Amino acid sequence: MNLEKWGWVFMRASGVVLIVLIFGHLFINLMVGEGIHALDFAFIAGKFATPFWQWWDVLMLWLAFIHGGNGMRTIVNDYVTTEKVRKALVWAIGLAAGLLIILGTLVVFTFDPCLGVTESSTLWDTCVAAGVVGN
Repeated sequence: MNLEKWGWVFMRASGVVLIVLIFGHLFINLMVGEGIHALDFAFIAGKFATPFWQWWDVLMLWLAFIHGGNGMRTIVNDYVTTEKVRKALVWAIGLAAGLLIILGTLVVFTFDPCLGVTESSTLWDTCVAAGVVGN
């Protein structure tokens, strides 16, 4: 199998997995508990405190960027006729997707809800209980 065939197979497989990940994400964020009214910084901080949801969101992030980048690569290959321009665009798409994957992964795994928290914050008690802030 050549690269184009693997790209085609990846698009179908990642599309199915992305549907499951996205609908799971939407269900948990919007339907469970108080729904959209409970969706705030504390809710996201609580989600990012568990490895399961960190990996869920990172997998969704990785697949979305790779899926989108591969789709854009396919469009460039189909419609850009100049070889140099096509190569430059494919490289730019790959670099942009790679950089955004790295940055997004760092945000998810290094997220600290207690960074800069003050006593007036709704997270103060949680951060004190965790021993991160306070006396």
